[in-house]
Amino acid sequence: MGKKIAINIVYNIFIILSIMGLVWCYNNGKYIPAAFLVGIGGAFIYLKIQLSKDIKKSFKEKD
Repeated sequence: MGKKIAINIVYNIFIILSIMGLVWCYNNGKYIPAAFLVGIGGAFIYLKIQLSKDIKKSFKEKD
């Protein structure tokens, strides 16, 4: 369980970094890297949702 929580924290960090990079790219007029960061952020959000569902399921199985 501790490993899943650590991975969740890493996903949160990557999502925050991709948002910060997206804002930086937009402010500097670099739209192609911004599109890449949107894709990366979306992928990490998807992985985070799947991991959250898995953690919730494992908590329910323990009860």
